[in-house]
Amino acid sequence: MTNDSSSFDPLMLQEVRQTPQILERIWQGSKNMDALVNALERRPPRFMMTVARGSSDHAASFLKYAFEIGLGLPVGSAAPSLTSVYRRPLALEGVLVLAISQSGASPDVVESLEFARASGAITVALVNKTDSPLAQAAEFVLPLQAGEEKAVAATKSYLSSLFVGLCLVARLHRDAALNAALERLPQVLSQTLALESLAREKAERYRYACSLTVLGRGLHYGVALEAALKLRETSGIQADAYSSAEFSHGPMRVVEAGYPILALQSRDEAEPFSLEAYRALEARGAEMLLFGADAELNAAVRLITPSSGHRFTDPLATITAVYLFAGHLALAKGLNPDAPPSLSKVTLTH
Repeated sequence: MTNDSSSFDPLMLQEVRQTPQILERIWQGSKNMDALVNALERRPPRFMMTVARGSSDHAASFLKYAFEIGLGLPVGSAAPSLTSVYRRPLALEGVLVLAISQSGASPDVVESLEFARASGAITVALVNKTDSPLAQAAEFVLPLQAGEEKAVAATKSYLSSLFVGLCLVARLHRDAALNAALERLPQVLSQTLALESLAREKAERYRYACSLTVLGRGLHYGVALEAALKLRETSGIQADAYSSAEFSHGPMRVVEAGYPILALQSRDEAEPFSLEAYRALEARGAEMLLFGADAELNAAVRLITPSSGHRFTDPLATITAVYLFAGHLALAKGLNPDAPPSLSKVTLTH
C-alpha cells in the first residue's frame, strides 16, 4: 500500500461509521413491513429457511438464533447448490424462505428463491439493491437501505441485515423491549464508534500475526463467523471461527502459549458458559482479545462495547468494534483493506 496509513482513511472504515445513520433510516421506515407481517400472521409458517452466501450467510446464522429464541420458529440453512447445481427442488409449501444479499445478483441465491416461491413458500428478500434479480424473485422485499457499499469487505450491509431481521422479529413477537432496544441502537453504535482510537492502538500489537481463532456462542456465533471472514479478507490472516463450546471438542489442540483468541462475550444466558471456556483457554496460555461485554480475563485487548439493553441487539455493537479493529489491523500491516487480492465486490456463483 503506497498510502501513509496514518492519514489514509479506507472506505471500509468510512462505511462502518455510516451505520448509525443507516439504522436510524431503517427504523423510521420499519412500518413498511406491514404487508409481510400481515401475511405471516394469516399464514404462520411451520419452518423457516435462509439462503445466502458470504457475509450475508453469517447474518443468516445470527438471525437463526434470533428467530428461534424470539419466535420459537425452527430455522435451517438452505444449500443453494441443491437447486442451481443438482436441480432438486424442495417441498417448501408454507415455509418462510429468507434470502439475504447485498447485491441481489448471485444466480444461485436468486434461483433458490425462485424455486422456493414456485413450490409455495413465502419468499422474502433482505437486499440492498431493490432493483436486483433477487428482489424481483421475492414475494416480499425488505430493503437494507445501506446505500452504495463501495468497500469489498461488507460491513454496513451486514449490520443492516441483522437490524432488518430483528425489526421483523420484534414485529412478529410484539416485543416492546426489543423495539426499545432497536430504537436505541443507532445511539449505541455511535458510542461504539468512539472505540476506534483504542482499536487502532491495539491493532498495532498484531501487525505480524499470521493466524488466530475467533470464538462466540449463541447469538454471537454468526458474529464470530463474520469477524473471522473480515480478518481473512482485509489482512490475509488465517482466521477461523468456532462456537466456544465446539472449540473444546478438538480444535483447541492448536492452542499453545501466546496463541491469539479473539473472544466475543455476550450479556445473555450464554455468558457464563463462554467465560468458562475462555478461562480454560487462558489457563493453557492463550492470549485473549476480548470484544463485547466485559469479563474477568487477563486480556491483552479489551474493546468493551456499551450495552444496548437487549441480548438480540448487543451483538451488533460487538461486530462494529471488530470491524474497527480489522480495518486498523490491515493498516498496521501496511495493507489496504479496500483492495484485498483476488476479491471483488460482487461474487457471482452458480
